[in-house]
Amino acid sequence: MKQTVYEKLTGLCRTRTGYICLIDPDRAPQDETVELATLCADNGADILLIGGSLMLHDRFHGALRAIHESVETPVVIFPGIYDFVSPHADAIFLLCMVSSRNPQMLIGEQVRAAPKIRACGLESIGTGYMLVESGRMTSVQYMSASLPIPAAKPDIAVAHALAAQYLGMRLIYMDAGSGAERPISCEMVNAVSEAIDVPLVVGGGIRNPEEAADIARAGADFIVTGTVLEDNGDPALVREIAAALREARL
Repeated sequence: MKQTVYEKLTGLCRTRTGYICLIDPDRAPQDETVELATLCADNGADILLIGGSLMLHDRFHGALRAIHESVETPVVIFPGIYDFVSPHADAIFLLCMVSSRNPQMLIGEQVRAAPKIRACGLESIGTGYMLVESGRMTSVQYMSASLPIPAAKPDIAVAHALAAQYLGMRLIYMDAGSGAERPISCEMVNAVSEAIDVPLVVGGGIRNPEEAADIARAGADFIVTGTVLEDNGDPALVREIAAALREARL
């Protein structure tokens, strides 16, 4: 039987911290998006996460299909809205924004997406998504009309992560947001990691291998970088972050 993406994720994080590259097809023409995805896949990314907070240009589905056809690395959808569902991916992180009190982010978009996920036969990975304050208003904070968890309150983060786990969500994703001024603190990452029994994904504001390794050592099972790759596009940076994460638990 073919291994699921979730089985691959859990198998990987038992041995080392995984590296996820987040790519937003709305940021660039399709050929540039596919080029960036291929660069990430060829230089150490374990997962390609495709999506964003909104869709101004009609690029998502075409770019996703082209990426899926171009790489062997698992391609996972990061849905900003219900329409980010496609058969041209290996799985979808079905996000429930547990840090929000906006019903559309808690259940509304998920209900709209569910029939499309079933029709596509897409592997769905229930994910408790937690937005953490990062020093500035990010796209996801504005678009979701959500108040982020205070950066200096790890106890609040722990309570939200536990609630998501007890509700049956199979991943916890803590995010400072695209273009965050600073990443989530190692103190908060460690507190959440110690409390939960499911894999912990951490992203937002991570700009270099040192920050990535510090957060990995604090307990993150997967590190996500996005904006820094779109701004830089240097394969050496991808390799350096991937190498730092491989060594972080040694």
